[in-house]
Amino acid sequence: MKLDRWLARVGCFFLALALLLGVSARAADPLPQGKGVIEIDLDGTKLEVFTYKPKDWTAERMIMVLHGVLRNADEYRDHSIGMGDRLQALIVAPRFDEKRFPSVRYQRGGILREDGSVAKAEERTYALIPKLAAALRQREERPQMRYWIIGHSAGGQFTMRMSAFLECGAERLVAANPGSALFPTRDLPFGYGFGGLPEELADDNVLQKYLAAPLTLYLGTADDKPDEHFDRSAEAMKQGPGRRQRNLAAYAAAQKLAAERGWKFAWRLVEADGVGHDHEKMFDHPQCETALFGEKASTQK
Repeated sequence: MKLDRWLARVGCFFLALALLLGVSARAADPLPQGKGVIEIDLDGTKLEVFTYKPKDWTAERMIMVLHGVLRNADEYRDHSIGMGDRLQALIVAPRFDEKRFPSVRYQRGGILREDGSVAKAEERTYALIPKLAAALRQREERPQMRYWIIGHSAGGQFTMRMSAFLECGAERLVAANPGSALFPTRDLPFGYGFGGLPEELADDNVLQKYLAAPLTLYLGTADDKPDEHFDRSAEAMKQGPGRRQRNLAAYAAAQKLAAERGWKFAWRLVEADGVGHDHEKMFDHPQCETALFGEKASTQK
């Protein structure tokens, strides 16, 4: 009887272990075809991630879509479906909720803490981006899968500023209609320039790397006037009266500085004719492909 009880206990142990392993395996299953939503734990930071996998996905491309100030990652995913199908790309749209990621941690990337002190590199929101890419590559068992980033509005601010402070491994970072721009100067306070940051985050080496980053400014030509979410602060208004004007000025300043210093300049400027501050129209516009992949995009599919 003792042997029978022991065998029963051993059997129960292995059954429980099998069930546990089964749950773990299911948790790491590939993303579903079509729309989906998952929660990913990135070293203690949990993110809700909205996904879309095209029916004919070739497992070669992933596009990370970064939402605007409304934190509506689900809508950004939905409005990226056409882009995913057209470009044969897996769409992933993480949500950065306002409670944990206020503007200092989202639009400004967490470079500075809310008390104004400088955050360690691993504390910054930017650090989550390569971790998320790695987690999704692992889940799809595609460790070499290339990825691109496109952020719109507040997400465009995040993307533009991230390109200055982190080499995240993305093929291209597209800042679409950011409300304010990061000028390559120490004469403007951080957020609008590099002023007030410690030397290691604002010296010429940082500026040089910034201008060499694979950054695209993707602008709607009709995004040239204020709306309810427009940054009307004094420093922002110095950049221009509309988002397009601000980013055209930032691009010109960056191009001029690179030429004066003999530095590499890898930015692109791409415009969507007639489009205002509308992420869906920006994603659906033919120029979106150029913003992400360049002039020869159609041959890279």
